[in-house]
Amino acid sequence: MNERIVLLGTKGGPAIRPGGPSPTSSLIETGGRVIAVDCALGVSRGIVNAGVSLKGLSHILVTHLHSDHVLELGGLIHTAWTSGLSTPVKVYGPKGTADVWHGFLASLTVDIATRIVDEGRPVLADLVRITEIDEGPVLDEPGFRVTALRVPHPPLADCFAFRVEMPSGVAVFSGDTAFHPPLADFARDADLLIHEAMLPEGLESIIRRTGNGSRLREHLIASHTFAADVGRIATMAGVKRLALNHMIPADDPDFTELHWRAAVAETYVGALIVGRDGLEITL
Repeated sequence: MNERIVLLGTKGGPAIRPGGPSPTSSLIETGGRVIAVDCALGVSRGIVNAGVSLKGLSHILVTHLHSDHVLELGGLIHTAWTSGLSTPVKVYGPKGTADVWHGFLASLTVDIATRIVDEGRPVLADLVRITEIDEGPVLDEPGFRVTALRVPHPPLADCFAFRVEMPSGVAVFSGDTAFHPPLADFARDADLLIHEAMLPEGLESIIRRTGNGSRLREHLIASHTFAADVGRIATMAGVKRLALNHMIPADDPDFTELHWRAAVAETYVGALIVGRDGLEITL
């Protein structure tokens, strides 16, 4: 059975820079399904670069509605549609996900209507099923089960981690979150924990580049998890492997894989994967 996870984009935040990584999104392939986890800028290109046809897109999981996780939700579905998508896409995300989708449809009314008539495409709106989720069970299909845990990512009230159960094993996606010990219970004995991570020594570098000063510093500290605390979660959960994703900073040459490994090694001695765009992981 061909099952894999591909980290399509691995940087935290919406900004992109020349030669740098893309904002966070991931691909899951299992049981013939093509599943996107978050829809950051570049997700469509990332899936294609992973060797997957967009017309096979079947599911989308959205952790929260910050732009670096949902900016290309409409764009991904539309691009899949123009690539030959003719089967339903099931979208699961927090309250407000339907508004994002319907707003996209409204913004491209002329294009979509024209392509339906002029190119003979199916009605795009009829292909998409939006389910707005809460904590708890999200979906349960043969060989594919997803459960959600609400995690703290202020000021947003609805941000979710996902536990994905497949025939080859269990993968947990942290979503964007501050240090949250209940996540360790949620990820208990998982084969893979994909967790956001932040380097304390990288904060000032980010603040200098963006120019947002103390307000940005306060947000980052309140809403994200330092690498050593990521290691604590992985150790508490007893996961088989830990992968760092949504890395802050991920595009600063002053900070290398060695910095990430050193920070996590303070609290976790298991197998560690430092994420990079296009990295394929099998369970």
